[in-house]
Amino acid sequence: MSVYIIMTHETHIIENTYLIILQKMISIEYLRQFRVFEYAIFDFAAAFLGVYLLAPLLSKLFLKLRIDIPKTSWIYLTMPIAIISHVLVGNITPLTRDFINTGDHYTLKIVIIILLILGLKDMKLVRKVQ
Repeated sequence: MSVYIIMTHETHIIENTYLIILQKMISIEYLRQFRVFEYAIFDFAAAFLGVYLLAPLLSKLFLKLRIDIPKTSWIYLTMPIAIISHVLVGNITPLTRDFINTGDHYTLKIVIIILLILGLKDMKLVRKVQ
């Protein structure tokens, strides 16, 4: 009898955990439903916020490799890096698909290339100080 009660309690915990995970998935899907054209605003906000928060750490890391990348350049490079990384891992998102499509979406291509140029223009190689 006591074993049955323990199993029921564990099953109840697992069901509650599953419901919490399901609720979190629904909330992310809810956030992703807001779109500009076919691109989720939440995805852009999460990407830019993540890079904004990681930019100081990334700048310090690349400075050890003797490459000076300002924190603002990381913001400009967010979308070009995202497209390159999605292509490399084979996760073709709508933005990636539209960028690699050779027959359409020229405005998107121009914006991404401008962001790439703005991100690369302030990068500098640091010489060793003797």
